[in-house]
This record gives sequence, C-alpha cells and structure tokens, in this order.
Amino acid sequence: MNNFEYCVPTKVIFGRDTQKRAGEIIREYGFRKVMIHYGGGSVKRSGLLDQVTSSLEEAGIETILFGGVQANPTLSKALEGMEICRRENVDFILAVGGGSVIDSAKCIADGTPNPEIDPWKYFMKEAVPPKALPHGNILTLSASGSETSQSCVITNEENGLKRGFNCPTHRPLFAVCNPELTFTVSRFQTGCGTVDILMHTLERYLGGTTKDTALTDRIAEGLMKAVIEAGAAADLNPEDYEARATLMWAGSLSHNDLTGLGREVMMTVHQLEHELSGKYPEVAHGAGLSALFCSWARYVCGDDPMRFAQLAVRVWDVEMNFENPLKTALDGIQRMEDYFKSLNMPVRLTELEADVKEEDFDEMAEKCTNFGRRVLPGIRELGKHEMMDIYRMAL
Repeated sequence: MNNFEYCVPTKVIFGRDTQKRAGEIIREYGFRKVMIHYGGGSVKRSGLLDQVTSSLEEAGIETILFGGVQANPTLSKALEGMEICRRENVDFILAVGGGSVIDSAKCIADGTPNPEIDPWKYFMKEAVPPKALPHGNILTLSASGSETSQSCVITNEENGLKRGFNCPTHRPLFAVCNPELTFTVSRFQTGCGTVDILMHTLERYLGGTTKDTALTDRIAEGLMKAVIEAGAAADLNPEDYEARATLMWAGSLSHNDLTGLGREVMMTVHQLEHELSGKYPEVAHGAGLSALFCSWARYVCGDDPMRFAQLAVRVWDVEMNFENPLKTALDGIQRMEDYFKSLNMPVRLTELEADVKEEDFDEMAEKCTNFGRRVLPGIRELGKHEMMDIYRMAL
C-alpha cells in the first residue's frame, strides 16, 4: 500500500426532503448573498428551484439566479458567472443540479476572487487558485461524485480542449442529497450515471501496479457490486428509493478518493473520453465511457491478467480458470459489456449520438498526449499510437 492523505470535509445531508433545509443550512454558515447556479428547465419544471429559492428567502438570504449550464460545462459560461459574482458581491455559490452544474460552480468559485489570473491556467496546470468562493450543492443526478470530490472538469470552446484538475478549493462545504430528486431522471441519464459511478471506482481499482491494497480492494468491490444491483433495479423501477439512494451515496464515495486509497490513480479511460466528448460535445460523458471502457480493458488486460481476473471473480461472479487467468479476465470484461447493454448503454463509438469519424482519432490522441508532452500511465502505458488503437477497437 502506498502512502496517502485522505480528507473529505464536505458535510453530507442525505435523505428525503433535505432540499427544503437549504436556507437553514446556509444561514448557519453566515452567508448573506447566494448565487443559485443550475442547468436547464428541469429544476424549474419540477418546482425544485422555487423550493430552494423560497427556503433561502425565508432564511433572510438574498438570491441571484444563474442558469444555462449544459452537459460538458463550458469555460465561457463560467466566465459569465464570475462577472456576475463580482458585480453582485456574491459570497456563496449554491449549485442545484448534477456534475456539470457543480463543476461549473467550482470553476466560478475559483475564478471570482482571482480576476488577475486566467482561470484556464488552472486546468492547464500552470497556476493554482490562491483563494476561492465557498460553495455547496443540492444534487439532482447520481453520477459524477462532484458533490464531494476535489475534481472539476471544464471544456474550453475556443480550443476544443476538455480538461480537469484537482484542488482543495473544489471540496464543497456541504452536499444535500435527496434520492427522490432523481426519480424523474431519464433511463438514458440514469444509465450514464451508473456507468460513471462504476468507472470512478474501476479506474482506481485497475489504475496502477500497486498490489497490496486488500482493504481498499474490498471496499471498491463491495461498492461496485452494490451499484450493479442498484443500477439494474433503478432501470426497472425509476422510483425505487433504496436503489436510487444506493446510487446517490455510491456516486459520492466512488469519487471522493476512498475507493483508491493506497493505489496509483490515473483515470485513463476518462482521459480518452474527455477528448471524445471534447470533440463531440453531444456525447454524454457516461455514454462515452461505456463505449470506450471494454475496448481499453481488452487492450491492456494481458499485461496484468490476474488483476482483471480478480475483478471478474469477485465482482462479476466468474469462475476462476487457474490454468488460463486471461480467459477469466476476458469473461469478466464480457459480463461488464453485457451489463452496459442491459442498461441500453452504448458499447461502441458507432452507437453514440454523434457521427464519430476515424479520421478524428489522430487529433483526439494528439490532444490526449497534451501535444506530445505525456503518456498515460497504468497497467500499460498509452502513447499516441496506443490511444489510436483503442479508439479504433471501440468503433
């Protein structure tokens, strides 16, 4: 087990009707002027936005509404939010939505008090935020884990790059998590969320060469088995509270670092997918992951068949073939692919809601190497050539 540091200061308020406590929660921190950041019309149509606004107003807190976040959140929208926060002297940002809204809020929080720094430099690892506005969230989609994580991913529309960076300023003060708010999430988006939750743990589980992480492995395996069961249950019955609750809590735990403690963490398939949805913004992140993961797994599993075989046996209930562990590993990958299909998720790039072209793979792989400045580490190192191989396998 490698050395590690673990600190997740976000307060989680979990359960039914918890969104109605927004004003009470924020008032306890002493904030007086809040920007409520959200996406499209669903939070309006559901009445959630009115509930939250009323709760803050009853607590004597002034509110400013700022909507319009799209899937794969953009730097331009965040820059607009920074200007509003500065002009209106906002002292807290409340994200109401899923991972895209929360990431946009994090970017706004980083940039608002540091107008002298181009916020894109944070994503290019050329600067770190000296300070940030405090922020919290009311979660409406179980997927990214951004509600408690230190991660933030943004797309720069000017150069077509989708980049993320981790920073302590990204840990929200609190996350309000009511599984009931996910009852109306579409089947497709529920499937995307289930995939993303699994990937956040799988990519830690399969992320490096460290072997002696028995406890972390068991935590990760238990979470994945619970998500597989809950994802199937929510797919059959969208209003299954216990299934939705499992997905929501697992989403937070899968990406707040717990399931990878003591191991190297390199979200390789996430990096490949960022270039995919950066090039094709209409591709939902979870769908891009399901379209790429099994091809990546088949490409690299021969370099560590026992690790993949362990996953197959413990999570997918494959019988161990001690004479041919690679066959066990491949059987496990096939069961994962079949599970994605059962949720109606794509397992090939040609199944995505985008016309993905093979001639774009060179550009995507070049961007993924940061224009020749990096390889992706892991069970097998991936340079540009290997990245293009995986994209082709996934067609």
